[in-house]
Amino acid sequence: MKTIYLAGGCFWGTQAFFKQLKGVVKTRVGYANGNKENPRYEELKHGEATHAESVEILYDENIISLDKILDYYMMIIDPYSHNRQGEDEGIQYRTGIYYEKEEDREYLSAYLKREEEKMNKGPFAIELERLKGFYPAEEYHQDYLDKNPHGYCHVNLSLAHKGDKK
Repeated sequence: MKTIYLAGGCFWGTQAFFKQLKGVVKTRVGYANGNKENPRYEELKHGEATHAESVEILYDENIISLDKILDYYMMIIDPYSHNRQGEDEGIQYRTGIYYEKEEDREYLSAYLKREEEKMNKGPFAIELERLKGFYPAEEYHQDYLDKNPHGYCHVNLSLAHKGDKK
């Protein structure tokens, strides 16, 4: 099993999107790479905490590759948008890929460089950093769109290919 942390704007839709994929074993929403320990949603909302809304994705690399996860990630975000995805705006809605092991940085950096060159529209706004802390979000945020099927999120859940869904 491997873990990757992705910030794709609103974490509700990012979680809902990835948990529908074969090989994704577990997802959890939370706050990554900010200025304090154990932030609360209200602190992000009021600018007291600088974390990105993120999703911890535990996946079976024998079923789904990191490349496939990243390809889907690129499909559901606007990689050029700074601190905004869809209608959500603010530092907590920035995009980011956070890794735990330093040896993953080179791989992830090469992936992003290939994608940037392929799109050829300038530099991405995606943060690529070592994980500096992940704090699970409040329980009401976990699996939010399952609990609130009409909740807003910019992520188009139907972009996952039928053969990749559970």
